[in-house]
Amino acid sequence: MEEHIGKNFPEPTVETEKFWQGCRKRELLIQQCNECGHYQFYPRIMCTDCMSRNIDWMSATGRGKVKTYTIIYRAISKAYAKDVPYVVAIIELEEGPSLMSNVVGCKPEEVKVGQEVMVTFEDWSEEISIPKFTPLPLS
Repeated sequence: MEEHIGKNFPEPTVETEKFWQGCRKRELLIQQCNECGHYQFYPRIMCTDCMSRNIDWMSATGRGKVKTYTIIYRAISKAYAKDVPYVVAIIELEEGPSLMSNVVGCKPEEVKVGQEVMVTFEDWSEEISIPKFTPLPLS
């Protein structure tokens, strides 16, 4: 976990604390509205579809597709220098919401739009595990 010293660590808030607790348990949690069934990410205090405050956390499948991506060749700081080149991608989850993450477990040039991916977690500290995505084998 020392390799993550100096990186931009997320700071859990009232809205995001359950998400980060799920990540620590290797579970990708997203919110679902109990009124209209809408799934959403990033965490909010109300449904972005019907504005209900009756929302709960649910376990996502962790599967998704690369919606778009870029390859980073120049580190934003010394803390990220060992990571370059790396992929920053928008992942569209099976449930519908999208989130920004990294695609790992393959060469950056192998990543493609539409590629199916699965969540994995990288421990950055005792409290923070970061969701990242690995390509699924072609079927």
